[in-house]
Amino acid sequence: MKLFGSLTSPFVRHCRLALMQSGLDWEMVELDIHSSQNPDTPTMRVPFLEDGEVKLTDSTSIVQYVREKSGGAFISSAQDMDRYCLANTLLDTAINLFLLERSGLDISENVYTCRQKKRVERILSELDSAALPGAGKMSDADYRVAVGVAWGVFRQRFSIENCKNLQQLLTIAGDDAAFVKTAPPAA
Repeated sequence: MKLFGSLTSPFVRHCRLALMQSGLDWEMVELDIHSSQNPDTPTMRVPFLEDGEVKLTDSTSIVQYVREKSGGAFISSAQDMDRYCLANTLLDTAINLFLLERSGLDISENVYTCRQKKRVERILSELDSAALPGAGKMSDADYRVAVGVAWGVFRQRFSIENCKNLQQLLTIAGDDAAFVKTAPPAA
């Protein structure tokens, strides 16, 4: 099984975390979004998973596939799936703002990007209001929120200074060996 992706991508991080926890045989093929060696995927992005004839192009389907292939479960409730999806929206929005800013757009003066920054703030507030998992009891919704928040802090895209539950979630995740091992490399 091969996972193609970047070590700094939060979406790839969640896939790596699930693969590390699975006990399955796999290898990481490190790529970045500008690589000319990207696998043949219609999304033209990472992560991308190849397992024989199985080719998956989205982190959600990859994590679900890995959990099920290793005998585990993915997300068991609509509430957890909603929180997982909120974390995806947070990441999609924050990553788009990050890439727009990197390309030279002044995101503080654009009506669209100002609305997106407000979206990030509202989602962080909503995610901060969720109940915390017990130590060693993180679900894939918890992991998706944790990798998303950790990425935002790593890339300095937002602050969680006023988000006590999100800070605590990162502390709980910090006790998970796979979460720690998948952290983006220091610059």
